[in-house]
Amino acid sequence: MKHLLDCNLQELKEIVAAAGQPSFRAKQIFKWLCGGVGFDGMTDLPLAFRKRLAEEYTAQPLAIHEKFVSKDGSAKILYKLTDGNLIEGVYMPHFYGNTLCVSTQVGCRMGCAFCASGIGGLVRNLTAGEIAAQVVAVNAFLGGTVSERKISNLVLMGSGEPLDNYENVTKFLGLITASDGLNISMRSISLSTCGLAENIRRLADDGYGVTLSLSLHATTDEMRRELMPIASVYPMHEVIGAVKYYFQKTGRRVIYEYALIKGKNMTHFDCKRLAELTRGYPCHVNLIRLNYVKEKGLSGCTEAEAERFLQTLVGMNVSATIRRSFGNDVGGACGQLRRSYIEKR
Repeated sequence: MKHLLDCNLQELKEIVAAAGQPSFRAKQIFKWLCGGVGFDGMTDLPLAFRKRLAEEYTAQPLAIHEKFVSKDGSAKILYKLTDGNLIEGVYMPHFYGNTLCVSTQVGCRMGCAFCASGIGGLVRNLTAGEIAAQVVAVNAFLGGTVSERKISNLVLMGSGEPLDNYENVTKFLGLITASDGLNISMRSISLSTCGLAENIRRLADDGYGVTLSLSLHATTDEMRRELMPIASVYPMHEVIGAVKYYFQKTGRRVIYEYALIKGKNMTHFDCKRLAELTRGYPCHVNLIRLNYVKEKGLSGCTEAEAERFLQTLVGMNVSATIRRSFGNDVGGACGQLRRSYIEKR
């Protein structure tokens, strides 16, 4: 049974019209859905109409299956989908607003050497409504409403490769930024990709002005292929070219994500290459201290080692910072909580 949150406003208008209801009912339904309310709570809709909708659609809010609060104030959230699959996200409070990390797939097929999300491969894509439902669920849990949101920023950096689920992810962007719904600004949304070059260009051509974050993690094709199998399909020059194209089309500064991995990508040569790769256009390098994943065996670095790498980059006139880490004590890295839960069960 299709979930109504998978429908945009135009699709809801068509459903409403087919039921012989006035068009304004579509906005009423959409607002209720974005508030995490099921059919029983849609009190301004005629009961007979709600019963008719329930025969063909579901409006059941996404269930927060478990929540693990970290000592840093963040929370790792495990959601249970209607088919029994589990996905996860992270709630991260900041002084400038609250950020939610959302998943776009159940599992992942990219197979990156440092990531737990891809262990077990891709199960399935999430629908646009299932991605949006994560935001709706956490906003409601925090006491937020449609008009007074508790979520300020979104990062599509949870399980899955967003651009491998292009149609659903871009429809989600339309749903979540709709003025009649949660109305989150496109500029407050970051999308992380391992580098599907043609879909980076497509995202720019289709007019989605999110903050694009490229998971770079290496400065040569040889090392990137070792860490990220997708690099065998898209060499670095092709991915960097797509990223520059995205900036030219959207005017949005690009973020390079760079996980610091001992013995792999932390040499002085890597600093020089990063300086070369980022020269001549607005971009920023986000250094990440790698979370250890026992199945992968790669080691991160100490805080002091990360700081030395950062200062070397800054000395080469590279815009760079070390990303603040959230939820390390509750399995904060992508895929860790879901996998741990499945193993225990």
